[in-house]
Amino acid sequence: MSHTSPDPHSQCYHCGLPLPEQELFSTAIEGTERRFCCLGCQSVCKMIHEAGLQGFYERTPDGLLLSPPPEPPKELALFDLDEVQEEFVDSLGEEREIYLLVEGIHCAACIWLIERSLGALPGVLDARVNLAAKRLKVRWDNRTTQLSKIIERLAQVGYAAVPYDPEVAEGTLKRQNRAQLFRLAFAGFAMMNLMWISIALYTGADEGEFRDMFHWIGFVLATPTLFYSGWPFLRGAWSGLRSRHLSMDLPIAIGATTTWAYSLFVTVSGVGHVYFDTVVNFIFVILVGRFLETLSKRSAVSATQRLLDMQPRGAVLLEEGGERVVPIRAVKPGQWVLIRAGDRVPVDGEVVEGRSSVDEAMLSGESLPVAKAPGDSVSAGTVNVDSALTVRVVGTLRNTALGRIIRLVEEAQASKAPIQCTADRIVPWFVVATLTLATLTFLFWLGNDFELALMAATSVLIITCPCAFGLATPMAIAVAAGAGARNGILVKNGEVLERLSGINHVVFDKTGTLTEGRMRITQLVALEGDEARLLTLAAAVERLSEHTIARAITAAAEERGLAFRGLTVSGFVGRPGQGVSALVEGVRLHIGTAAWFAEEGMVLPEALVEAGRRVELEGTGVVYVARDGTPFGLIALADRLRADALALVDHLRSAGVRLTLLSGDRRPVAEAVAAQLGGMQVIAEVLPEQKDAEIRRLQEGGERVAMVGDGINDAPALIRADVGIALGSGADVSADSADIVLISDELARVEQAVRLSRRTLRTIRQNIAISITYNVIMVPLAMAAFITPLVAAISMPISSLLVIGNAARIRRLFRDTRRG
Repeated sequence: MSHTSPDPHSQCYHCGLPLPEQELFSTAIEGTERRFCCLGCQSVCKMIHEAGLQGFYERTPDGLLLSPPPEPPKELALFDLDEVQEEFVDSLGEEREIYLLVEGIHCAACIWLIERSLGALPGVLDARVNLAAKRLKVRWDNRTTQLSKIIERLAQVGYAAVPYDPEVAEGTLKRQNRAQLFRLAFAGFAMMNLMWISIALYTGADEGEFRDMFHWIGFVLATPTLFYSGWPFLRGAWSGLRSRHLSMDLPIAIGATTTWAYSLFVTVSGVGHVYFDTVVNFIFVILVGRFLETLSKRSAVSATQRLLDMQPRGAVLLEEGGERVVPIRAVKPGQWVLIRAGDRVPVDGEVVEGRSSVDEAMLSGESLPVAKAPGDSVSAGTVNVDSALTVRVVGTLRNTALGRIIRLVEEAQASKAPIQCTADRIVPWFVVATLTLATLTFLFWLGNDFELALMAATSVLIITCPCAFGLATPMAIAVAAGAGARNGILVKNGEVLERLSGINHVVFDKTGTLTEGRMRITQLVALEGDEARLLTLAAAVERLSEHTIARAITAAAEERGLAFRGLTVSGFVGRPGQGVSALVEGVRLHIGTAAWFAEEGMVLPEALVEAGRRVELEGTGVVYVARDGTPFGLIALADRLRADALALVDHLRSAGVRLTLLSGDRRPVAEAVAAQLGGMQVIAEVLPEQKDAEIRRLQEGGERVAMVGDGINDAPALIRADVGIALGSGADVSADSADIVLISDELARVEQAVRLSRRTLRTIRQNIAISITYNVIMVPLAMAAFITPLVAAISMPISSLLVIGNAARIRRLFRDTRRG
């Protein structure tokens, strides 16, 4: 499209609004003098053309007229201060990332303009707009550009942006709801008054001396209703025509304005019947339907708001002078806060004083409170049950486990599944079909009665709205993402749900996934007979590692009271999947697998080989210990299966899913674990980087693979798999390598995630079927003139409400699971 409206001399060249009678603004654009309604529109238009982004106007808009640019925020330099940014960014490093709430975003063209104008700004590394939430995620190099420059560039192209604050966003939503209610209330007022006029006309007044007076009163009531209450439909239809895009508002706008214009003609000419009541009634009913849709959608996708509600707004800060209640934004890491019994925990932190139990159901799904003592961690949003705790702050707001969960849910709800992209392409053709059917209906009935033809065509225009079709997919995805989050299943985007529903092969990591990951030493073999010395030296090295084996060895040494922490350790080296080495009191120690020892040229004595073989046949892992290149002992470690591992494996097997155990352990150990689970394919003795190749090999064989791991050493395989599922704890929700993060360590969540994906895809298909069935039944009835415009207006939102209600049923999946 071009900027120009049908009358370029009376409308703003940028936004299309009427030009003011008094003050005019004009400037040369591409060699032609153009006129604007305000200085903001003039500046923005000039900036867009100077930046070479005039393609924005060719993509504008999809549902709304452009508005004059909003007022940019004052004192932009404040946003460059680290003290201000730390409330909104993840880290204050050289590269930073922030969410901005952007006022003035209308459509896909706005996304195009914002992303390209910021992309041309030096230092901006990435910019992505979420149209539904009116938010911008921007990543920039703080050494090259400042946040104020980014906000200023947005203002130059017509958008006001501030760092995203849920309370600000909630205020904006309330203003929009209030405007919607005002339009609804006015239409309701007009409808009630017109009802009396209609009763008078239908009972004989249309033949009497007051006929014209009643017609003009109907005109006075219907006209502001159409142009105020019905303005969103008119604006959306006109905007779509300007952009050569047929929007969903077009059929409604045509039906309303045509009926109103015909009634006006009858009022002026005195010939025929007026239908002002029809115009007002169906505008009111459609507004009621849309308002109910808004409430239903908000209820269906309210998981994010419920999570936000878990974040306390304030905290009791402990200072030298005593206690002080402060806003949560004023709390900084390192400070101490007091959490009384019954209060929600406002921050992520570490207990420094007090003992209590904390209800962590919102994070882990664990119904029983968890005991907390000094040194234990607590998470924001959980509830302190028994007694007061003093906590040292580690993270607040966005930098808490709760904040990261909220961010993941919002991103998933804003994403699109492939099936939705197909639906989006169909909607414009849906509108074309509506207009065609309405025209054919009008022409068919025109020979019998003009008024009948008009009413029948208007009914077709109203009843064939494709809103339900457009809602079919996004509603199901939004509800699924929210319901999953409330039950410890974080889905990163809608596409994942569609992929997971088609998985036919699940690959499990062993340690920490099928097993508890809490290893314990079951046997020590020292060729020299000194088991205590063997364990002391091994613990001295392993205390520098975070591996589960390392924790088991150091815990065993501490239980036996061995003095390993006093030994001098240097030159520590870790080899993922192989082992560790270090100098202990000047002696080189190696602790690791038999394969690694062979690579390093260290030959295992026959006695150790035989001892290791016996231990592995029992399903127990083994690490060997060498001193200055000479193996002199082994440590046997056992890891118990998770209590719910067998139930999960049995369920997947009964569903026809192929199973594989992928482990870095020795084959005898991995096979012993597989045997305890009823048997499955075993791929053993693979390093983390080799797991990726094994997943690729399965995919090349035609398998659709889901990988379940711990999200750390399984990262390459999780990324390679069609769907990566990471088991986490409350603080591990940001596993970038996984598509789905399970907040708790319950393996039952894996099966629930698969069921959630299949239920979601089934719901999407049901929603599309509901939309198509509704139109197949109702459109022929409207074309046959069996349905009036008022009945059509009542029927239209019903299809959308059915789709929303069907999507909301996804939440029953978890209620049924809990009852079962």
